Amino acid sequence: MRNKPSFRINMPEINVYILIIGITSIMLLFYNLYIGCLFFFGFIYIVFHNWRIANFRKREWNRYIQNLSLDMDETTKKAIMNLPIPLCILEFDGNISWYNNKFYQMTESSDLLGENIDSIIKNLNLRKVLNENKEMYTDVKYKERQYTVVYNVIKNEQNKQVKYLMMLYWIDKTDFLALNQKYEDEQNVIMLIQVDGYDEVIKSASEDKRSLIDIELEKILSEFETSIHAAVKRTSKDKYMIIANKKGVAKLQESKFSVLDVIRGIDYGNTLPVTISIGVGRNGDSIYENFQLATGALDLALGRGGDQAIIKTKDKFEFYGGKSKAVEKTTKVKSRLIGHALKEIISQSNMVYIMGHKYPDLDAMGSAVGIYDICKSLGKETYIVLDSINESIEEFINRLNKQEYYDDLFISREDAIKNCSRDTLVVVVDTHRPSFTECEELLSLTKKVAVIDHHRKGVEFIQDTVLSFHEIYVSSTCEMVTEVVQYLEDDVKINKITAEGLLAGICLDTKFFAFKTGVRTFEASSYLRKSGADTTEVKKLFRTDVQDFKTKAAIIGNTKIIENKICISYTKIQIENINVVIAQAADELLNVKKIEASFILGEKNGTIFISARSLGKINVHVLMEKLGGGGHIDIAGAQIEGMSIEKAYKKVYEIIEEYLREED
Repeated sequence: MRNKPSFRINMPEINVYILIIGITSIMLLFYNLYIGCLFFFGFIYIVFHNWRIANFRKREWNRYIQNLSLDMDETTKKAIMNLPIPLCILEFDGNISWYNNKFYQMTESSDLLGENIDSIIKNLNLRKVLNENKEMYTDVKYKERQYTVVYNVIKNEQNKQVKYLMMLYWIDKTDFLALNQKYEDEQNVIMLIQVDGYDEVIKSASEDKRSLIDIELEKILSEFETSIHAAVKRTSKDKYMIIANKKGVAKLQESKFSVLDVIRGIDYGNTLPVTISIGVGRNGDSIYENFQLATGALDLALGRGGDQAIIKTKDKFEFYGGKSKAVEKTTKVKSRLIGHALKEIISQSNMVYIMGHKYPDLDAMGSAVGIYDICKSLGKETYIVLDSINESIEEFINRLNKQEYYDDLFISREDAIKNCSRDTLVVVVDTHRPSFTECEELLSLTKKVAVIDHHRKGVEFIQDTVLSFHEIYVSSTCEMVTEVVQYLEDDVKINKITAEGLLAGICLDTKFFAFKTGVRTFEASSYLRKSGADTTEVKKLFRTDVQDFKTKAAIIGNTKIIENKICISYTKIQIENINVVIAQAADELLNVKKIEASFILGEKNGTIFISARSLGKINVHVLMEKLGGGGHIDIAGAQIEGMSIEKAYKKVYEIIEEYLREED
């Protein structure tokens, strides 16, 4: 409001009328002095009266505003005093200048005025909040209660002096958080359990003890059900379904799924251990989605050898257990079924491409040539996709190239991509990871993909296959292909060099029948020997030159031993077949007394190769998986790009130390 009265603002229409009267009275003075004077005096009166009315109204309005302000001030004070949440006003140095009753009740302190907020609320760093937080709030825990502190900076002007204060509103969210936590804890979780190799385990015990194994298993799972407040339903002789909640699963995670160890301890004379695989589906949008997640987790657990629990959510996996080796199955029914299914798929395809993993070894190349013989016997145009040759397969490739039988055997990845159609069959051997294959693009160009692999299943795997032959208890992919060939013997004849390649692959992965060697491994090797494989020629495929021996000696000489049971070493020497040399060095180090595992690193063309070996007690597959690799419980590896060998060595060292801490 202005101090001086203003007609224009107060009564704009009357001002116009008064102005007209004033002009009229002046004009009348020229025509008639008396009448003009009369009108002029009337004009003066009207102006005076209007000014008096305007001032009166202005005083009334000011009085109304002042009364309203007083009412508002009183209302505001009462509202702040009776605010249902704690409130305090601080100086910028943190001293309390005012607080309401709720804040007093919250702090339960008798004298708060002038006290610094930091001395009362220890974990409220006000200066840090003001300097760093973009949001005008922070979370604080005080006397076992959780608060969100909302702060507001106010400007106070008194006597031309500006003073800044902070108003802190304390919103108690303890009950909300407790309710939210209860809601989270009670979210449904689906768990699927399968007894690994149930029939084989039961048959490994004497007939009078078999029922006791079943009873003990039921007893343990019943106690398990009670401990996590879940509901367990047996759906078949070796499968169970459990409905639990997140709180129960969190309890299992804290114990690292100790139920795996309890069940492994069942002993009623059974020569094979009782183990289970658990798939957990969590954080799905519905019970059905959790069931689908649990199914995927269980499939992955079985594909990794069983005796483990896997928790699957929409975007990640969590792994527990996996300490036992997979038990060899004595039946070959699956191999026979796969053989006939593969024959049918090959017959219905216009062309066949076979590929292994990048930097192929004798297991990948031997199994690829074995599939080539099957396809050629069935009269199909077949090629093996191979872009480059490494030293580990060079001798075998040279033998193949000398034989007319293998003319036009290999095709480059560029030509394979150009000629691949939707009806082309792509057979992937010795790997199940798309990114590990020789030519990943082929997987999306065809609708027919078959996978034959023996490695423990990882999070990444080829999906939508027309045929999947994945058995992790088998020694090698070459053993799997040999069994398939045996069941197609009436239609398929393999070449002598093919038989030697398959036998070489078995020898490579079993370290000449020292690791992962079962009855079926010897049966497959016996069949290959009958098919013409010469063991002396197979031995020649593993010969290396003098530089390899020197590199291997340097690696062993540079070895460091961790806790008297794990060897780790690396070399900066870059040779063509460094991946083969470090694998051989890792094998050699297992011959040292008390050594249970070995890890060797090498480098070639900017890629770090890691070879890990174990006598079975330490699961090297789990450790290599943390680096993006994988393999088996006793033989595994990984490849790292974009990192120096020193950093990679340090990373492997840290992973080993973490593993040992968890074991302790």
